[in-house]
Amino acid sequence: MATVAGNVAATAAGPPKRRRALPPEASILLVLVGIAVVFELLGWTIRHQSFLGNPQLLLIMILQVSVTGLLAIGVTQVIITGGIDLSSGSVVALSAMVAASLAQESGYARAVFPSLTGMPALVPIAAGLGVGLVAGLINGALTAYGNIPAFIATLGMMVTARGLAQYYTHGQPVSMLSDQYTWIGSGSRPVFIFVAVAIVFYIALRYTKYGKYTYAIGGNVQAARVSGINVGRHLVVVYAIAGLLSGLGGVITSARAASGQAGMGMSYELDAIAAAVIGGISLSGGVGRITGTVIGTLILGVMMSGVTCLGVDSYNQNIIEGVIIVAAVVVVQDRNRRRK
Repeated sequence: MATVAGNVAATAAGPPKRRRALPPEASILLVLVGIAVVFELLGWTIRHQSFLGNPQLLLIMILQVSVTGLLAIGVTQVIITGGIDLSSGSVVALSAMVAASLAQESGYARAVFPSLTGMPALVPIAAGLGVGLVAGLINGALTAYGNIPAFIATLGMMVTARGLAQYYTHGQPVSMLSDQYTWIGSGSRPVFIFVAVAIVFYIALRYTKYGKYTYAIGGNVQAARVSGINVGRHLVVVYAIAGLLSGLGGVITSARAASGQAGMGMSYELDAIAAAVIGGISLSGGVGRITGTVIGTLILGVMMSGVTCLGVDSYNQNIIEGVIIVAAVVVVQDRNRRRK
């Protein structure tokens, strides 16, 4: 009788209230805060200096990962579709070389094309973006219409773009760039560009048809085709955007360094993929948000700045960063598993 009365009372009270789930980026943010606190404590203990209380250091940290963040935003969208992009670092190098050669006050490109002399910085910037866009279009076409796995297609582009960057000036660096061109990479402008791009693609993925199609393809490509999505065309667009952001990264990298070098962007693609995965992007596709990628990028920045401030030698830095990356991914993936 008491049990029946209890059931009646429970029914009258309505269904049990569900606990409001935390956003998926909450666990990633906690990882970021935890890593920052650890480095802050170690900084005071070992070097007697603050890590978090130095605004100049924090700005430098974000500057260091701003280009990686741009690449990670592009790679994130590719991974959400169920693909991968291994070419972004090499495309950075090729874009940087082409853009820098056109931004020279005098040099090879100016000698071959005298009409370029005195042209605004918009020309080399557009050239760098164009190189990235073409590389992305090729990646997308090979993947979508050539039936070549994204891993192989982008691996081929990675090797080809790096070789073209070296061949373009026969391995020689490109220097003496115009002040107009280097302006885009000076000060905190790369940070503002990174934030602006992150906001644009956060909105695009969350609120537009482009985002719905991207998640649909990553969730179930066959269902996406049946529902009327032109999968091939959309994949080309996604890879083209990733290439365009790599081109932008090349322009910013060469502008910051006031030179173009074929070795630029080395291993940037791995950092970009790591930032995306740390940020909760599932390598199986269909899951993840730009906010997570931004937090993952900041985690990489905190790690790089933290080990440098602690005076850790370069031989051990990669070991520490690798361990932290794996630990962060384990925490994030465990969080994603529990949410399912």
